[in-house]
Amino acid sequence: MKKAKNQRIRIFDTTLRDGEQCPGASMNLREKMQVARQLARLKVDVIEAGFPVISDGDFEAVETISKQIKGPIIAGLARCVGRDIDAAGEAVKHAKKPRIHVFLATSKIHREHKLNKAQDEIVRLAVKGVKQAKSYVDDVEFSPEDGSRTELDFLVRICKAVIAEGATTINIPDTVGWAVPDQFGELIGSLYESVPEFQSGKAIISVHCHNDLGLAVANSLAAVRNGARQVECTVNGIGERAGNASLEEIVMSLKTRGDYYAGISCGVKTNEIVKSSKLVSSMSGLVVQRSKAIVGENAFAHSSGIHQDGILKKRETYEIMDPVEVGWGQTELPLTKHSGRAAVTARLKHLGFKMTDDDVTALFSKFKEIGDKKKFVYDEDLTALVEGHITEVPETWSLDYLNVTSGNQTVPTATVRLKRAAKKKKDEEVIQDASLGDGPVDAALKAIDRLTKTRGRVKDYNIRSVSEGKDALGEVTIKADFGSGQLVTGRGASTDVIEASAKAYLNAVNRFLYSGQKKGKKTSKTVAQP
Repeated sequence: MKKAKNQRIRIFDTTLRDGEQCPGASMNLREKMQVARQLARLKVDVIEAGFPVISDGDFEAVETISKQIKGPIIAGLARCVGRDIDAAGEAVKHAKKPRIHVFLATSKIHREHKLNKAQDEIVRLAVKGVKQAKSYVDDVEFSPEDGSRTELDFLVRICKAVIAEGATTINIPDTVGWAVPDQFGELIGSLYESVPEFQSGKAIISVHCHNDLGLAVANSLAAVRNGARQVECTVNGIGERAGNASLEEIVMSLKTRGDYYAGISCGVKTNEIVKSSKLVSSMSGLVVQRSKAIVGENAFAHSSGIHQDGILKKRETYEIMDPVEVGWGQTELPLTKHSGRAAVTARLKHLGFKMTDDDVTALFSKFKEIGDKKKFVYDEDLTALVEGHITEVPETWSLDYLNVTSGNQTVPTATVRLKRAAKKKKDEEVIQDASLGDGPVDAALKAIDRLTKTRGRVKDYNIRSVSEGKDALGEVTIKADFGSGQLVTGRGASTDVIEASAKAYLNAVNRFLYSGQKKGKKTSKTVAQP
């Protein structure tokens, strides 16, 4: 194992940039802020808040996070292009610890088929980009995109060139998930040995591994063994295609196997991991698989009698980690409809949500509605209410009435009454229609289409019970395409799953209509990224 000067690993979280690029995982500003606050509580070293030039929404998110989030370094991504770097510089300038992360493709296949540029030109552009970034911030990171497929001699050359210009972090991305651990570890080790600044500590090696072959975590850990001192990862491993290296797996591997990764540590507050996982899942609409390491519902479940017997005698017989260490534990006593505003406010704070007085007022009203329908309101129920509240956009339409008829001998029919918002209450419009469908949910959604004059095609429908009991709150997440080719996510919660489905779809409709009303806004563009 390479004995780098610094044995502490920086955790660079890119959930809000690379993670948010998942189709259908787009988050609005309020959702991103909740995630950013939780990442700060998790004590990650760097938050890559977005790609400022890509859209006005991304710029606003990076700028707002830079202004409000204290503790971690706040990074903005940019290509080695002037306007990208200018946008990133403006977006992060309010951060106490700002960073600009610039990237440029370096592999032979990218040079010849994407950029059509020779090595000398690539080096010139990289140096120019780093120099421009340094005019905005002291902390500049450079990524040779597709680094794992770049020739070692050229990788060494470009690393030395950008370090000479002031880059202090060099990130080697396995952009397409091509690497395997032994080979990738050897690449990082060779790079470490070939660049004196890595050995002196003037600059550090970072890695950013994609999971196309399911090797992102293994590759990242192999890199750590060979001199890398920053790992780029996401909560729950979310990201483009098959995702990124999973933050929780990286952190707990280093902690649990401290015997193997001797002396190497990170500063993540591990008992915030499960809370972070649940929040990111809720805000992104991406469900965590039950068998997911560390944070999946089955991660510490034991059904085998032999295992259960061993656990009862000594936990370590079948558990290599204490579930409490990562944030699993007893649920707090549930609230009831008799609980007051102060109790609800305190529980929201305990769950990690930062709410204004107006937010609490709106949530308390919804809490009372749920409390009238079920005996106990659990933390998961309250979280679902918060999710529904902060994912809302200005409501063009709201659900006023829903009635469905269904059965195995009945044609499913839904009657829906919607209320159209207006500046003055007297101008509000209430309209009603009915529709047939393949089932009660389909009928309700078709009725909403008729009333709102939209036509959404549901690409993904997910329903889950957010708490226990027969009266559990059901949460529905819908991803729909309204003809633009982009998925719009909607969420809704209710003790009635048909109502939750209608609310979720209506939330998606309102998001779609709101995005169409935003005049003069830049739309997201697809850009090659590390």
